[in-house]
Amino acid sequence: MGDMYKVLVVDDSPFIFKAVKKALEPNGFQMVGHAENGKIGLDMYDQYKPDIITLDVTMPIMDGLETAKNLYSKNPKIKIIMLSAMGDEDLMKQARAFGVKNFISKPFKAEELLDLVRSMLQI
Repeated sequence: MGDMYKVLVVDDSPFIFKAVKKALEPNGFQMVGHAENGKIGLDMYDQYKPDIITLDVTMPIMDGLETAKNLYSKNPKIKIIMLSAMGDEDLMKQARAFGVKNFISKPFKAEELLDLVRSMLQI
């Protein structure tokens, strides 16, 4: 596969970071960071230029919608997977309007996340 694909997790839950890491790292993906909110996530995006970003919908300081909007303005081709809990349907609709195409519900299965990431990267 050559270079490892880089993944940034933007989520205020350490548990979700561990779950994403557990799903992807053994399959050749490099976790470049864990941001607890969108503001930190934007800085980490600039620093690491990840291939994939998992993005929580509800976070303190800057939520997933605002973060997605900012990320797409930096890079319209960015690959974002939005992680949503139950009851986030309205927010997911707004996220789609910003350009987010990929969603996974929490809690998610490792295989589900891995399959989605692989299809997004076409690997």
